Amino acid sequence: MIPFNRPPCTGAEEQYIKQALKSNKLSGDGPFGKQCQSWFESNLPARKTLLTPSCTAALELAAVLTDIQPGDEVIMPSYTFVSTANAFVLRGAKVVFVDIRPDTMNIDENLIEAAITPQTRAIVPVHYAGVACEMDTIMAIAERHNLYVIEDAAQGMMSSYKRRALGTIGHLGAFSFHETKNYTSGGEGGLLIINDERFAERAEVIREKGTNRSQFFRGMVDKYQWVDIGSSYLPSELQSAYLWAQLEQATEINDSRLAAWNFYAHQLQGLSKSGRIELPTIPTGCTHNAHMFYLKTSGLEERTALLEHLKSHDILAVFHYVPLHTAKAGAEFGRFHGEDRFTTSESERLVRLPLFFSITEHQQQHVINEIISFYE
Repeated sequence: MIPFNRPPCTGAEEQYIKQALKSNKLSGDGPFGKQCQSWFESNLPARKTLLTPSCTAALELAAVLTDIQPGDEVIMPSYTFVSTANAFVLRGAKVVFVDIRPDTMNIDENLIEAAITPQTRAIVPVHYAGVACEMDTIMAIAERHNLYVIEDAAQGMMSSYKRRALGTIGHLGAFSFHETKNYTSGGEGGLLIINDERFAERAEVIREKGTNRSQFFRGMVDKYQWVDIGSSYLPSELQSAYLWAQLEQATEINDSRLAAWNFYAHQLQGLSKSGRIELPTIPTGCTHNAHMFYLKTSGLEERTALLEHLKSHDILAVFHYVPLHTAKAGAEFGRFHGEDRFTTSESERLVRLPLFFSITEHQQQHVINEIISFYE
């Protein structure tokens, strides 16, 4: 069976985890954790970054930092993972869903402004498949209405918008290092990206259970104490050690995935040109990271048949999100603004193909051959 995903492994992970074990420093912000954060701050670049146990935790931290309160509204697409919404619902906010663009599956930037009310606090663009939302327009809207922009760049590490790294454009951003992502910190993990200096100091406090412990270790205070609300948002040093092995080969991993993405795109051009399937669109000014390769079928019935065909030939392909506004909790904690022209219909067409760091051209060719066979 060709798996849908296989967590990336460079070979150095075990060595670094052993080093972390021998150091007797297993809790957060050890040497590997600090190395990782410095890497991001230099390579993105970003004002400040903080590793977290997951992207979910990074988004929750962002919701606290932006002081989301009960009754506030937060605008986002419905076509996203549940963590995007949960981070703000946990703070008592109402989620306002906006329709997506069918070309990128990202939030339609031209529909955001009409969804703004006096209760709106933030906009959360989700960079689906590591392809950027139209951030110039979104940032201009946020500035006009004095709103925060929190980028859900869970899938976006090594992607950019007009030469700016995803996650570094809004006030705050978040990466995921879950095992399904291009880079992992051992199965789970995340990163909070702080682009607004106002949030830097408080982010450390909230992340350290509401204490000024980070300042204490830097010698800025003589003892640490409870100074604010907070929670435990530090990953272990073992997670950071695993991630460091991947960051050392970040370019190689990215190049390998891009080669695999381009192979799919080239080999499936014939079906695309004949109108049997649609392939991903990468807008001008966007550099993507080959997080996923998907195709679109004519509709739900055809998609179901294609997935069954591939599975019968030992290929695990999957569909993606059920739109949040159609779920029970989505109806309870959110509302859809305007018409659902594309969110549901486009989500029912999408098929994600196997794509991972170690995938071989032979495996990809088998996937391609069976897709062609299905349509023939």
